[in-house]
Amino acid sequence: MSNARAHVYIQGRVQGVFFRATAREKAVELGIHGWVKNCLDGRVEAVFEGKNDAIDKMINWCRRGPVGAVVDDVQIHTEKFSGKFDEFSIIY
Repeated sequence: MSNARAHVYIQGRVQGVFFRATAREKAVELGIHGWVKNCLDGRVEAVFEGKNDAIDKMINWCRRGPVGAVVDDVQIHTEKFSGKFDEFSIIY
């Protein structure tokens, strides 16, 4: 199975609902590395790197988010896998 990288922007009621913390838990569970952060415009931004199937599962999770989130849109940009991350972190 090959590696993939996705740069995503999640729009809706996604801040103040533990989206970042829950995304980190899910990413660790799936073996994904990268980061997640809140944007000033109210969106959540993330970079996911890992196996193709794990990235697909993470993106599907982002379409729902945690309890309390209301996801209106997920923009996905595929990028070249870098392998530079050794964990999944929350950027504050």
